[in-house]
Amino acid sequence: MLFNSLQFALFLPVVFAVHWALRQRGRTVFLLVASYLFYGWWDPRFLSLLGFSTLIDYFVAKAIDSTTVERRRKLLLATSMIVQLGILGFFKYSGFFVQSAVDLLTSIGVEANPSFLRIVLPVGISFYTFQTMSYTIDVFRRRIPASRDLFSFALFVSYFPQLVAGPIERAGRLLPQIQAHRNFPSGEKIASGLVLIGLGLFKKVAIADVMAPIVNAAFANPSSQSSLALLVGIYAFALQIYGDFSGYTDIARGASRLFGIELMRNFEQPYLSRNITEFWRTWHVSLSSWLHDYLYVPLGGNRKGPRRTYLNLMIVMVLGGLWHGAAWTFVAWGALHGIFLAVHRMLGHYSPRGFQGKFSFRRDALRAFLTFNLVCIAWVFFRAPSFESAWDYLIGLVVLRLGLPPISWLVLLVPAAVMVFLLDLAQRNADDHDVILTWRPVAQGLVYATFLLGVVVFSGGPTIPFIYFQF
Repeated sequence: MLFNSLQFALFLPVVFAVHWALRQRGRTVFLLVASYLFYGWWDPRFLSLLGFSTLIDYFVAKAIDSTTVERRRKLLLATSMIVQLGILGFFKYSGFFVQSAVDLLTSIGVEANPSFLRIVLPVGISFYTFQTMSYTIDVFRRRIPASRDLFSFALFVSYFPQLVAGPIERAGRLLPQIQAHRNFPSGEKIASGLVLIGLGLFKKVAIADVMAPIVNAAFANPSSQSSLALLVGIYAFALQIYGDFSGYTDIARGASRLFGIELMRNFEQPYLSRNITEFWRTWHVSLSSWLHDYLYVPLGGNRKGPRRTYLNLMIVMVLGGLWHGAAWTFVAWGALHGIFLAVHRMLGHYSPRGFQGKFSFRRDALRAFLTFNLVCIAWVFFRAPSFESAWDYLIGLVVLRLGLPPISWLVLLVPAAVMVFLLDLAQRNADDHDVILTWRPVAQGLVYATFLLGVVVFSGGPTIPFIYFQF
């Protein structure tokens, strides 16, 4: 298994100390070794898969960069795509498609046994596959030169703070930072990195993990829950997945900052979004931008008329749903968001400028609330184990079953929701994820004490893996 919180807390300072004791070349090699150790701690068998994926795109990109024959360049790119998507497809989707075929055969009376296919999903494979694919495509498009340094490129693919759950970095942004001479971070940088780590741990332990039992109870048997209990359950999942995933990103960005490398923001207060388009510009930004640049635009984007635009949105979001997991419920989740995005454009409310500055209660609260609830409806399909369970959940919300949720659910949900809202509001209106560092010392002290208390109080239960480790 991957490092747990305690092991990571010991691993990071050791890597930090050794890293800065070395010269530049040694730092690159050492971080590469540390990254492979970090990944191999889960299952060393898949280190060879990570290495193979790295070598394929390293040598293919060099070959693409060194030739001007367009046909050969396209053939090399196709080779890379086939290999990378083949690896991803085999490990992540072969079982899904086999099971779907078995279900189809069973429905028409033909017996089939899929027991021969039981494949372990390598953690983080969707993230590092997309990261290395974007590199090769960018080299093909002549946006960046091919890397001539195998160690630096291998570190770009396997960089441990963001290896298993992103953000999905672009080579044009991350590789130059890896190759550049980095000075020891200033006290301000170290402080901001530690604050991000603390914030991420708080989101994970004191918000996401606290919401998990509520979510599990609500989704375990939705037909037996009251409508209010189901509503609380879906709001709890919205907080759980946000605290879990954005918490991981904060930890990754904070840890990386200690090595003098800045990772991109992967979340920009998505639950304050005033429409669904804005939500997808602020939720999982690295994936959204990846899908836009490498799928939506090549399909034609919005350049071929409204109908083609709506179709492209549906294709992109369905494939984005499938990227999250090999199940038809993820496809439905993506399709719902595709419909939401298409309708938003159809109504003429689309703005290419994205979200616009500070959040105003008077101007934005109602629209943000409606958008949040649309997102929550789709979350039902993301979280439910099956279509039947998802329909039971949605029907339970609509038919208004009487009853109150357990008071303990509300006692945990309300403070968590308030804390997430206040944190996001402060970051949005300051346009600064490190806004805490600008507050008065007393306010900072109260926040740090809250972080520490939350992590200590709620960290005694069973370990709950990060949700996005399964993708």
